Amino acid sequence: MSASDDDIEDSAAPLIEHLAELRTRLIRSVIAFIVAMCVFFIPVQGDFIAEHVLKFLFVPIEQTMRAMGNPTPTFQFTAGQELLFAQFRVSMVFGLGLSFPFIGFQLWRFVAPGLYKNEKNAFLPFLIASPLMFILGASFAHFVVTPLAVAFLIGFADASSLFDAVTADGGEAVKEGLQFAFQPKVDENLRLVLVFILAFGLCFQLPVLLTLMGKAGLVSAEGLAAVRKFAAVGILVLAAVVTPPDVITQLILFTVVFGLYELSIFLVRMVEKRREADLRAQGLWFEDDDEEEEDPLMAEFDKDEDAK
Repeated sequence: MSASDDDIEDSAAPLIEHLAELRTRLIRSVIAFIVAMCVFFIPVQGDFIAEHVLKFLFVPIEQTMRAMGNPTPTFQFTAGQELLFAQFRVSMVFGLGLSFPFIGFQLWRFVAPGLYKNEKNAFLPFLIASPLMFILGASFAHFVVTPLAVAFLIGFADASSLFDAVTADGGEAVKEGLQFAFQPKVDENLRLVLVFILAFGLCFQLPVLLTLMGKAGLVSAEGLAAVRKFAAVGILVLAAVVTPPDVITQLILFTVVFGLYELSIFLVRMVEKRREADLRAQGLWFEDDDEEEEDPLMAEFDKDEDAK
């Protein structure tokens, strides 16, 4: 066996170990996800937890229907398996949220050994802030955006006429002629609610993502401010795609996401000031108008390499 073959085997061994550890972390994460899904099929008060969650997701739609004249909102399903599949979808989405702390811990345990101490201190807070911001965005979508969107979608016609065909009984005369009745389906409304929750939950990750990129030196506050106009256009397009053709809902989404973008610029600027202060304290920050300025990020990287 040649010397080059020995080098190849030596370099392959750590890779195999990393892949084995990654496989172990992934298996544990999948098991945690499956267990979290099964939790939602535990019966509570005669119904699965997933069904209780499903009813909670439909509360904004129910309240909107009651406000528009329907005293007994009813969600229909036209296929025998539709309600069961809806509960499976709920268990998958919320099972992922329930198991995320464990999955995030497995991710942290995998990447932490390859990080410097300062990198660990920078990455861990973002791992904690990410689910919190997602919950904040999902709550905003559930309690603010969904009622507005539903009111817009079923508000084209007279609300009372939409529900008369459903609520009329023997004691009332049914109107003659063609009638339009709003009869919400379980599957379609669940899809609408989950799209809002996922879209706003991901949009609220913007400060976390940009601040982390600023921490890594991939973006700067000056650069983000320079492309503010393009960001505004992109956010408008996002608002038009995610929300219904409702100007009020789109304006709310644009205002919130653009505010998060401005917050990201502020946070990145704070990160840059803190980095500059640390480098000045360590004597690694150089400013010279006559000579080429040394990149503080490269200086910090060189110091970390020397320490390692």
